[in-house]
Amino acid sequence: MKFVDEARIRVEAGNGGKGCLSFRREKFIPFGGPDGGDGGDGGDVYLIADSNINTLIDFRYQRLHRAQHGKAGGGSQCRGKSGEPLYVRVPAGTVVFDADTDECLGDLVSDTQSLLVAKGGWHGLGNARYKSSTNRAPRQTSPGTPGEQRELRLELQVLADVGLLGLPNAGKSTLITAVSAARPKIADYPFTTLQPHLGVVRLGEANSFVMADIPGLIEGAALGAGLGIQFLKHLSRTRLLLHVVDVCPIDGVDPVHSIHMIEQELAAFSAELLAKPRWLVLNKIDVLPAEKQRSTCQQIVKQLKWKDPVFSISALAHEGTDLLVKKIGEFLRCD
Repeated sequence: MKFVDEARIRVEAGNGGKGCLSFRREKFIPFGGPDGGDGGDGGDVYLIADSNINTLIDFRYQRLHRAQHGKAGGGSQCRGKSGEPLYVRVPAGTVVFDADTDECLGDLVSDTQSLLVAKGGWHGLGNARYKSSTNRAPRQTSPGTPGEQRELRLELQVLADVGLLGLPNAGKSTLITAVSAARPKIADYPFTTLQPHLGVVRLGEANSFVMADIPGLIEGAALGAGLGIQFLKHLSRTRLLLHVVDVCPIDGVDPVHSIHMIEQELAAFSAELLAKPRWLVLNKIDVLPAEKQRSTCQQIVKQLKWKDPVFSISALAHEGTDLLVKKIGEFLRCD
C-alpha cells in the first residue's frame, strides 16, 4: 500500500431537526391544544485512532465525511430521531489541525482514542414548548441549528522510540534490517528509502522498542532538495536519534562535513528535534582495513568534539549491532 502521511478532509456534522407545529384533534376530547414535538439533534463527527491503519491514503479518495441530520419532530409531542454520530478511523499517531486557522485540535496517539471535530446541530423546538397561560394555541416553532463544518488537515507522525538519521546510503535501512524484522528496500544507489519504515527490535521475550527509518537528507533539504525534510516530522515523537554515518563514502565526502550538514538541516526544521538525545553511529567500518578502523573513528570523534555516545558498527556484517541494541534498551528503560 502506498504510504501517505498528510491529507485534507472536510467534516460536516448533522443539522438539528426542526420542531413540529401540531394541535391535538381527538374525538370525545373536549380540550385540545398544541402537541408539536421537538426535532432530533444532529450527529457529531469524531476521529478515532486505529492501530490497524498505518497510512492516510484512504482520505485521498474520500474527502467528505458527513454525519446524519436530526429528524423533524412529530405530533403527539413525538421527538424526532437524533442523527447517528460518525466515527472516522485514522492511524494512531495522527495530529489534527484546522486547515483554516492552523490550530492544532488534537493528537491521537493511543488506540481507540477519539476526538470530537464537528459538533452536531441543536434540535428545534415544537409548538408545545411555547404553550403558556396567555398563549394557549401557539403557532411558533424553531428550526434546528446547523451542524459544524470544518476543513481539517491530518498529519501522520509515526510512533517510534528510536529514529535513524543520516545521508542517503549511510546504511540506515541495512541497520534496521539487521536488528529487526523490517525489510526496507536496500541498494547501492541513493534514495532507495522513499517512505518511513518501522521495525520492532526485540530485547528478550518481554522487552522491545520500535525503530523508525526515514529517507535520507541531503544538503539543502530544508529548501526542498532531494526528498526535502517532509519526513523529519516522523522523528518528532522519538526519544532517541541515531545519527548513522558512512565512515568511508564512495563519493569521498568528509564524514565530519556530512554530520555538520545534517545538523544544519535539523536546525532549519526544528530546534526541539536538534536538541533530542542523539548518538553517533559510525557505520561500514568493515570497508576499512582492520588497522585503520579504530584510528579513523577516533579522528572523526575528535574533529567533532562529540560528547554523546559513539558506536562503530558494520550493519551489513552485524558487527557491533548487538552492543548498540543493548545500550539503546538500557537508555530507554532508564530515561
